[in-house]
Amino acid sequence: MDIGIGLPNTLAVPGTVIAEWARRAEARGFTALATIDRIVYPTFDSLTSLAVAAGATSTIGLLTDILLGPVYPPVLLAKTTASLAAMSGGRLTLGIAVGGRPDDYAAVDRPFARRGRLMDETLDLLTRAWAGENVTGDDFPVTPDVPGSRVPILIGGTTDAAVRRVVAYGDGWTAGGGGPAMAAPLVDKVRQAWQEAGREGEPRIAALVYYGLGDTEASQASLLRYYGFLGDWAKAISDGAVRTPQAAKDIARDFAGIGMTEVHFIPTVADIDEVDRLADAVR
Repeated sequence: MDIGIGLPNTLAVPGTVIAEWARRAEARGFTALATIDRIVYPTFDSLTSLAVAAGATSTIGLLTDILLGPVYPPVLLAKTTASLAAMSGGRLTLGIAVGGRPDDYAAVDRPFARRGRLMDETLDLLTRAWAGENVTGDDFPVTPDVPGSRVPILIGGTTDAAVRRVVAYGDGWTAGGGGPAMAAPLVDKVRQAWQEAGREGEPRIAALVYYGLGDTEASQASLLRYYGFLGDWAKAISDGAVRTPQAAKDIARDFAGIGMTEVHFIPTVADIDEVDRLADAVR
């Protein structure tokens, strides 16, 4: 099972830390750098963060885990992701889902009530644009050539519609937290749908885990702030974060046991030594 690490794009760090974090993560053997996405929150933009990370590294994978797909203009998203995929040598995977915050949609004047339909429209346009199709009716395609004529896609979400999108557009599914026991039924459901649709090979199955190994109080505070809109559920998310080396080893083992192909540990402490602490625990 591959083990990736998140960039601290949701944490209060100087912008220059993103490149330094990426270089250290690559040196310590992590397979991918991941971001999580919000609009109405003082985060570093996901694709900008991965572009900076791509320029600072040479081999490590790049993953949005996840990007709020329907809040972005689809033609511009196709161009941006194709550009990053091409300039990074094909290292980008687009993890994408609808999200659940109306304020993120309102801020960019996108209809929250239509997010499912917008997601399907976005996925359709992305795959056609990456393949070089003319998606605007103008004289030229909007994207540069993409390695393999597509960007790999992981779909997030737990609904039947999310599973349908995995089969129709995706290379696999990504679990948005909740632990191995919660993810296991969806892993089985995705694999069954994949086989029934006649897709070749096996889907990628990814998991997201929050961790903070150096400062428990800071880790708790960052998650309670980020998920404060969820009320009491924010504490459950905070309490579920990995905060000891043994817990990191255990959850990686348990995710491997349910058939995950990759796990991405998302930092909750704004200290670059968290890269080394995690590597020492799980690599």
